Amino acid sequence: MRMLIRRAQKYDKDAFTELMLALGPDMYKIARTILRNDEDAADAMQETALICWEKIGTLQKEEYFKTWMTRILINCCNEILRTRRRTILNESLPEPSREEPSYTGVEWKQVLGCLEEPYRVLIVLYYMEGFKTREIARILDLNENTVRGRLKKAREKVRLLLEEDGSRERIVPFHYQKKEGRI
Repeated sequence: MRMLIRRAQKYDKDAFTELMLALGPDMYKIARTILRNDEDAADAMQETALICWEKIGTLQKEEYFKTWMTRILINCCNEILRTRRRTILNESLPEPSREEPSYTGVEWKQVLGCLEEPYRVLIVLYYMEGFKTREIARILDLNENTVRGRLKKAREKVRLLLEEDGSRERIVPFHYQKKEGRI
């Protein structure tokens, strides 16, 4: 991966294309989680790829490529959300998008859907994408302690949602580990 990043930083189109293809599924999960719409997620991914290509020369440390790219993706998603909010005021609500099969199950999607966006993004970045709290703090431009606190609150919200539903064991794709103190 580092070799691809180095080549991409020299504006090697093939290396950059390979990087985007390798990171595409991760980008899609994040964009889809934030935007809740396949078309908007595809737009955000495309815009992210374009920005990354144009600014790849500004990347200082290649080991932070995915973090850098994720920050750009989240910014693109937020811009789409702002545009969508303005558009919805003038038009009727869009029809719902088709079902996306990549999540663990429909129930898990429903749990994620019940969370407010900041918590949903944290859960996806931490548990599904495997980012550390330090990396998430950098991506979201937050203090690391803020990220930890919000993750704790997000876990509590998920727990409460699952207790209301009565299906805790059936839905959650991760479990509580007392040693590590995390879900």
